[in-house]
Amino acid sequence: YETLIARPDWRRENDADLYGAVASGTLASIGDLNSEFVQPDPNAVVVAYYQSAVTIEYLVQTYGFPKIVEALKLYGIEENTYSGEAQMFDLMHAMRSRLIKSPSFNGNRVIGAILFEMTMERTIDGQGTAEYLWQKKHVVPFLKVDNGLADEANDVQLMKPIPELATRIAAANKHGVFGTKMRSVINLANQSGIDAVVKQQFEVGAQIIAGGLVPIIEPEVSIKSPQKAEAEVLLKKSLLDYANSLSGDQNIMLKLSIPTVPNLFKELVDHPRVVRVVALSGGYSRDEANKHLAENQGVIASFSRALVEGLTAQQSDAEFD
Repeated sequence: YETLIARPDWRRENDADLYGAVASGTLASIGDLNSEFVQPDPNAVVVAYYQSAVTIEYLVQTYGFPKIVEALKLYGIEENTYSGEAQMFDLMHAMRSRLIKSPSFNGNRVIGAILFEMTMERTIDGQGTAEYLWQKKHVVPFLKVDNGLADEANDVQLMKPIPELATRIAAANKHGVFGTKMRSVINLANQSGIDAVVKQQFEVGAQIIAGGLVPIIEPEVSIKSPQKAEAEVLLKKSLLDYANSLSGDQNIMLKLSIPTVPNLFKELVDHPRVVRVVALSGGYSRDEANKHLAENQGVIASFSRALVEGLTAQQSDAEFD
């Protein structure tokens, strides 16, 4: 909900998936929704993400913001602690700050953290979030720079134009950010579509490198694609071609869907211009994502939902940690 308020164009449309769950009688109740995020069926996890988003939207549009207050009470945040969305976002940042300040959250366990622009501009204990991550926790900060996805064409979704890119690069440098992240989506094994995705990613990446940052190239292959394995083979070839064209002072990172064929991306893991290959779960449950990740040597995990699962406002510092 926070993301949709800040950037409506980031919305992912999964109405067909949601309707399918309704028609088949498999749509989870609100009370059971939390457990849907950690079940083994990846399609059900995708539905759960979308169902949670439209549930919040429905409550706000139909009953008003006070119903969100009631929901937050269940989480442990009383309504007298804030009023309105601005203060709600403040409390959400406080939750993120608590997570970052946890003794268990450090460079020994977490290599990097990707921040929204809003989070980067906020502070933790009087210090910028990005600065705090690196200087206090030894966790490398990254900034999400894309403006969401364009409409599908050639079985892929390119990134929307990023006219604010230079401004965001400057802001990232100001805050000591190491790199950036930007996402495209590949739905089918369409050679021209995949080539267009990689071309755009590396063109924008070149601007980011010129600005002194390391770009995370993220051409996500949908885990629902009936041609996932074929698309990944085409993607690997295109990525290698572009990576081989980089000069000795141009480095990138890659954020890729966990491949159908284990170790498919090993050449990219070992490539001298690739700092890290990071695996996105893409809708897999945590257990399934971990299982597939373990089959891919040298690829590291990208956690978000799994990292904060089970954390609540009422927990003591010891329980939270």
